[in-house]
Amino acid sequence: MFSLQGQKALVVGIANDNSIAWGCARAFRQQGADLAVTWLNEKAEPHVRPLAESLGAAIMMPLDVARPDQVDALFDAIETRWGRLDTLLHSIAFAPRADLHGRVVDCSAEGFALAMDVSVHSFLRMIRKAEPLMPQGGTCMTVSFFGSSRVVRHYNMMGPVKAALESTVRYAAAELGEKGISVHALSPGPLQTRAASGIDHFDEMLAAAADRAPTHQLATIDDVGAMAAFLASREAFNLTGGVHDIDGGFSITA
Repeated sequence: MFSLQGQKALVVGIANDNSIAWGCARAFRQQGADLAVTWLNEKAEPHVRPLAESLGAAIMMPLDVARPDQVDALFDAIETRWGRLDTLLHSIAFAPRADLHGRVVDCSAEGFALAMDVSVHSFLRMIRKAEPLMPQGGTCMTVSFFGSSRVVRHYNMMGPVKAALESTVRYAAAELGEKGISVHALSPGPLQTRAASGIDHFDEMLAAAADRAPTHQLATIDDVGAMAAFLASREAFNLTGGVHDIDGGFSITA
């Protein structure tokens, strides 16, 4: 069985105990990894710090990916404390509410650019910072959704944004493979998370997904964490560039 004993993992995107990133952090720790955990801002810290402390996280810091100084401070702390990084888990996305709730063709240039910067380009920025800390190879993961490749009602502009994220995964995997760095997208079905609550009619989406999935079960954050932990292991070293569906088979149905 695989183990992450002695590995160093950075988890970005925990908002609360319903977060996909929390499921991943918990799985990494259960398999033996040491953790670095971030929170968005002072408002988020009281919700995230206790979770990080419960897992014995060695590094706990604020991180707004739109602030280069905070990105630099985080990776400086990782280099100083650990000297390396084995796993990066990026689980953040954002779109302005007005743009998210409107038609894709009506979204503003500013809103689209902001969504792409926070949801996609921030992953590239973090990979770039992680790369020199992975001289023996490593794993970089982000989180996508089925709406990247199929039109999902009410998902709206996040569909094109997630499509860009998945393409980014493929190109980054191709560029970093020779260094032993794998890049993946985790793609769970609909989950009741804080980020998802911003999508119109999300409860209807949850019910429809459970009904349509062959297992008739929604994915859980623990399901996502289990896949993330495996992909972070050395046993998965020859897997890269994939979009991994974790959805009870929802994505195979018509």
